[in-house]
Amino acid sequence: MKYPSILLFLFIAVLTWSGIQPKETFTWVLEVFPAVIGAVVLVLTRNSFPFTPLVYTFIFIHACILCIGGHYTYAEVPAFDWLKEMFHHSRNNYDKVGHFAQGFVPALIIRELFIRKEVVAKNGWLNFIVVCICMAISATYELLEWFVSLFSGEAGDAFLGTQGYVWDTQSDMLYATIGAITALFLLSSLQNKQIKKLSH
Repeated sequence: MKYPSILLFLFIAVLTWSGIQPKETFTWVLEVFPAVIGAVVLVLTRNSFPFTPLVYTFIFIHACILCIGGHYTYAEVPAFDWLKEMFHHSRNNYDKVGHFAQGFVPALIIRELFIRKEVVAKNGWLNFIVVCICMAISATYELLEWFVSLFSGEAGDAFLGTQGYVWDTQSDMLYATIGAITALFLLSSLQNKQIKKLSH
C-alpha cells in the first residue's frame, strides 16, 4: 500500500471517530468540512499532481487537528484543559495549535505548488509571497468564522471559539503567520530534496 493511501485510511478512521457523538454536531460539521474537501481534492489530483511525502504527512496532521477540534470543540479539548490548569492559563489554547497549523501546512503546500509550477523564480520572493498568502487564508477564515457566528447565533459560538478573549482574532492570525514562517525556516531544505526525487 502506498504512503498516501495509508494516510487516507488513517484519516477516514480519525474522521469516523470524531463523528461519533461529537460535543456539538453543527460545530463538528464546520470544523471537519475543510479536511473532507481537502481529502477529496488530494484523491482526485493524486495521479496528475502527487505531492511530496512531507506535504501529505502534514496535511494528515492538520486534518487530525481539525477532527479533534470538531469532536470536542476547540475550547474543550481535554488535554488542553489539563494544560490550562497546569500552567494556570485563562483559556483552553487548543485553537492556537489549529491556527499555527493553518499557516504551517498551507505554507508547505503553496511553496511546493509554486516551485513545481515555476510560479516564482527567486527564493526570497517565494518565501514572502507564501507567507502573504497564508496570512490572507487566515484572515479569510476569521471572516468566515465571524459570518457563521452572526448568522447562526449561539450555534456558531463554539465555532468562533473566542472564549471571551478580546484579541482572539488578531492572535489567531499571528499564530498562522508564525506557523507559515516556521514551516519555511525548518522544512524548506527537506522539501527541496523530496521535490527533486519526484522530478526524477
